Amino acid sequence: MAVAATTTVTTVTANELKTRGISAVEETLQHNDEALISVRGKPRYVVMNIEKYNYLRELELAAAIAETKADYKAGRYTQESVAKHVKRVSDDV
Repeated sequence: MAVAATTTVTTVTANELKTRGISAVEETLQHNDEALISVRGKPRYVVMNIEKYNYLRELELAAAIAETKADYKAGRYTQESVAKHVKRVSDDV
């Protein structure tokens, strides 16, 4: 198996993925949180189990909520009609 260890992520080559299929990724994920897929020696993709993906999405949502609450508390928001909002957003594009 052509696997090279980097910090805490194990690399699976695209060639190995092509020859062994998803079993190469499954085997790597049994021992690691993530698998890095490299193409022509360069890292291109990260694969992780669905539980970790969902956890990271929850963290992302929590960070967005915290940022929104901080903006609201600091007064960084606008009150306007729908028409004014659409015009303002359209003008920004």
